[in-house]
Amino acid sequence: MTNDALKTEHNTGRIINFGAGPAQYPLEVIEELQAEFSNCCGTRRTIKELSHRSTTFAKIIQEAEQNIRDILSIPDTYAVLFLHGGATNQFSAIPFNFLKLKPSQTADYLVTGYWSERAAKAAEKIGKINMVIPNQDKYIDVPAENTWNLTENASYFYYCSNETIHGIEFDHIPTIVPQDTPIICDMSSNFLTRSFDVTKFGAIFASAQKNFGESGLALVIVRKDLIEKSNNESIDDTRSYKAQMDNGSMLNTPPISPIYDANKIFNWIKRQGGLKAMDQLSEKKSGLVYEVIDQSNGFYVNMINKKYRSRVNIPFRIVTNGTPNEKLEELFLDEALESDMDELKGHRTVGGIRVSLYNGITLQETTKLADFMRTFQKNNS
Repeated sequence: MTNDALKTEHNTGRIINFGAGPAQYPLEVIEELQAEFSNCCGTRRTIKELSHRSTTFAKIIQEAEQNIRDILSIPDTYAVLFLHGGATNQFSAIPFNFLKLKPSQTADYLVTGYWSERAAKAAEKIGKINMVIPNQDKYIDVPAENTWNLTENASYFYYCSNETIHGIEFDHIPTIVPQDTPIICDMSSNFLTRSFDVTKFGAIFASAQKNFGESGLALVIVRKDLIEKSNNESIDDTRSYKAQMDNGSMLNTPPISPIYDANKIFNWIKRQGGLKAMDQLSEKKSGLVYEVIDQSNGFYVNMINKKYRSRVNIPFRIVTNGTPNEKLEELFLDEALESDMDELKGHRTVGGIRVSLYNGITLQETTKLADFMRTFQKNNS
């Protein structure tokens, strides 16, 4: 890892954004975007005003695709698509494109939190799905793979590698899925934070606003042979991966500014040392926060099975006498904000505190939070 990834934060007076998204950009990228804003790529206009049919934008989107291919070692047998609508649009695009891949016309869905649940409900409106595990009262663990109920000859297997709200993350690809069943994964919140083998997946998608830029953009990486096999005449072109692939992600005006920002962040990641460096940094940052939680003697409580603890979204409660103390949690948020740390409030469905440690958060900023947590416990135990 280069010194850039670990350098001391600049004295800019900026708030540290520990939010779940839109997330904090690397400061180096912010400064680069600011310097180029009024004269993007020498065009004497902003990226906001640039034609998607211009040679300048053609170079931007081509470079963005090549950069992400380099970072993830994506082979030519996969298409890389830059699409509108964030990850949520893919909840319906996936079944529209792939539910009819196999004679079963059934997809297996592993629901481990809010976002995979949303995806399953969207797919259910389009066709037949099978819930791999029973409905969970609380999302704090994942049942053992040998208990999963898989469909014979399923069209695809779907899961979310990191649940942003509940803080459940897979550090591995499920092994029980048959080799001839395409695995489709929502990687929105841990994309580019850990190493993985693209070729183990039929399709991967991620929204940009966590680890590679601005909201409104979804990156979809999908096997070209699956695209060619997809056959759904009822799907509109904007959700058709075949139409998008054939038109180079420019079936209509693409999200120009988010793609530009994404490319800047891809370049930044390459300068830091690539995916390996991001993986190492994610491990160090999450380790700092979990160390405080685990050494707090029950003052801070994270309910997730340690095997599935997320490195990028860490929810916890402040507990007194065995009960979450909402007054102390509010005080925690107030004092954190006074120390220039914001967006730490937990999602409304689970409450408490949530720390999001995307790639734009530095090790120094995470250390500041960990030190604050220790001091807060000392002052309020």
